[in-house]
Amino acid sequence: MLIGLVMTHIMRIFIRGLGLLNHKIGIQVLNFILLTFITALLCGLVEHQLLSRFSLFMPRELELLKRRGIWLMSIDGTISWCIYIFLWNAVYIIYHYERDYQQQQIDTLRLKSVVRELELKTIKSNINPHFIFNALNSIRALVDENPERARDAITELSNILRSSITMHKTETVMLRKELGIVEDYLALEQVRFEDRLLVDYHIDEQLLDKQIPPMILQTLVENAIKHGIGREVKGGVVSIAATIKNNFIELCVRNTGKLVYGNEDTGFGLNSIRDRLKLLYPGRSGFEIKQLTPETVEAKIALPA
Repeated sequence: MLIGLVMTHIMRIFIRGLGLLNHKIGIQVLNFILLTFITALLCGLVEHQLLSRFSLFMPRELELLKRRGIWLMSIDGTISWCIYIFLWNAVYIIYHYERDYQQQQIDTLRLKSVVRELELKTIKSNINPHFIFNALNSIRALVDENPERARDAITELSNILRSSITMHKTETVMLRKELGIVEDYLALEQVRFEDRLLVDYHIDEQLLDKQIPPMILQTLVENAIKHGIGREVKGGVVSIAATIKNNFIELCVRNTGKLVYGNEDTGFGLNSIRDRLKLLYPGRSGFEIKQLTPETVEAKIALPA
């Protein structure tokens, strides 16, 4: 047994040194058959040499050795060693492939995680407020007529920009924080639209500490303003709701207006929402936008609670 342990250890060094496991499967099989036979033959020779040198043979084996010679006896022993070496090789190969498979799975998961993070960052990097210049123009107009409101507007714009920049650092935020950004955004837009923009909220307070993707509700509201209220001469209403239904958080934004299909800006904003939901909640989220009534558009997101 000691001979087998020593020889298989040497064989392992030999296998790793020559990279025998890096060849195609057919070549690997041939290499291991040849290596098994050579190692078994060497084990048989070493075994019989040691037994002969130290006179460890039994009388019957000694008589057989005299008649057949050390080489023939070694060949007989090779058959037994072949079985042992073959089993050792089989176990070693299975272990090697299992270890490589597990490492490959780990590497694949790591790669997917990196790709997922990059995809999220790519998507997020394009989610920037489109109203910055309008907001700055509104603030400029307020500076002379209402300086205090202008200062508040600057703070609101800073909060939105800060959130847009720092959103890369986290996958989710509390709903209450997201609502704060939405309120700042709508406050700025009300400076521009004045009484043409009305807002109402229907928020389940139990959901305020629930986690949602950052800026996702703000994107819905921005879409409602830009492609809904902004196109209406008389303006309209934006209604924001957060409820729980069947263990799902439903975020709903309704606005006065008509649903415009094929709009590039709208398409990108909505597609970015779909992509983020797919990455963060694969198979466990939903998003739809539809013309709820002739005068109202509804956008709804469903997230696992």
